[in-house]
Amino acid sequence: MIHSISKPINQIQRNRINHFVKIHEHSKDYHSFGAKRPKTKTNHENPQKSTQKRRPKRPPPFVAAMKGIHDPDEALSLFHEYYQMGYKHDYPSFSSLIYKLAKSRNFEAVETLLGVLQNLNIHCKETLFCALFQHYGKAHLSVKAVELFRKMPCFNCVCTVQSLNSVLNVLVDNNRFGDAKEIFDESKEMGFRPNSVTFNVMIKGLLNGAEFDEACNMFDEMLERNVEPSVVTYNSFINFLCKKGEVEKAKKLFEDMVKKGKYPNAVTYALLMKGLCSLGEYKEAKKLMFDMEYKGCKTKVINFGVLMSSLGKKGEIEEAKSLLSEMKKRRFKPDVVIYNILVNYLCKESKVEEAYKVLIEMQVRGCEPNAATYRMMVDGFCNVGDFEGALKVLNVMLKSRHCPRSETFCRLVAGLLRCGKVDGACFVLEEMEKRKISLDLEAWGDLIRDAYSGVGDTNELLTQIILGY
Repeated sequence: MIHSISKPINQIQRNRINHFVKIHEHSKDYHSFGAKRPKTKTNHENPQKSTQKRRPKRPPPFVAAMKGIHDPDEALSLFHEYYQMGYKHDYPSFSSLIYKLAKSRNFEAVETLLGVLQNLNIHCKETLFCALFQHYGKAHLSVKAVELFRKMPCFNCVCTVQSLNSVLNVLVDNNRFGDAKEIFDESKEMGFRPNSVTFNVMIKGLLNGAEFDEACNMFDEMLERNVEPSVVTYNSFINFLCKKGEVEKAKKLFEDMVKKGKYPNAVTYALLMKGLCSLGEYKEAKKLMFDMEYKGCKTKVINFGVLMSSLGKKGEIEEAKSLLSEMKKRRFKPDVVIYNILVNYLCKESKVEEAYKVLIEMQVRGCEPNAATYRMMVDGFCNVGDFEGALKVLNVMLKSRHCPRSETFCRLVAGLLRCGKVDGACFVLEEMEKRKISLDLEAWGDLIRDAYSGVGDTNELLTQIILGY
């Protein structure tokens, strides 16, 4: 169980930031590292334009140093050290640190630094706020995203429709369509002119709530405001109809969009293929994939993914592997999503060793596994009782800066203790502690049982954990 979605700022971090804020209130007479740049020559001084290509602009020293840091505490320390050396922290410095803190969900520190930016009246870019909206959304703090959106004018920042679209999307993805509608209705008064992306987000929200008629009304409003529907607009409706099993209606809509001059893309075909597969019409879906190229739309990896998922759901793993081979023959490079489909269904069939071979293959072919790949592999090994295998994958996963779910951590601790692998359990517990994840009841039960039965060093481990709590 994670202690908090929004990680609290610790006392050291608080002291560092407060110290920085106090100094800024009394002094702004500081400098940047590096020599001063010469003034740019005027046209009459340098009439001939240089034919040489401009070298890429070097990032500021602090921003460059931040790139190799992943620990938010370390990033804060570096920020403070640079300031003490006389370095002038400007917008790039603040934004790079804010991105790091937001990614680690240390929103209290983020908000403190935003306050400093506001007090110093430093010009902020809109992209910073859009990124923060997304981080708030991922942490299910959409209310915070709305608060920040409304405060944007206070940060010497130019707001465009991009900010509006970003915050609306966060609200829709967090099932807060009512709040999204309220902001959408206010958008004109706020000086925004909704574009096709704005309407697409709103239509997505309505369809997510199965409000098909209201979504159609929103589509009509889009046309009334002279906003041109995009292929994404049509894809939203096609997706909804296919999920409802109304593939024939989706096909009619598909034909209608073509008549109106909107060309379907690979996603449009993938949605129709998925709808056909859900009705058990795999052959028809495969035919559609081959037909799409004749209709001027290039086949993409996503289309193969639909077919592979369908085969996996039916337990036809060998056919799915054959499809992967077919992809390679046609010179399509499988991405992480394709490999994950195969890993997922192999693990579900308890063919974990085979799934592990797929994991190795994808890396050999230059495809980097993502968090989902590792999570499926760790869970797959745990499901078949191979906790040492799960621990090996966990090691690689953590080195790749990915993290399993809290329940996977707990399950791994319990499994390793049952196998008498106390050192392995200790390692997992240390990693849990770093991430503020605590043991669940099952893991506690295994720990206490093994301590009483005298398994390895479990007594000492139990004492350390209790003292730690």
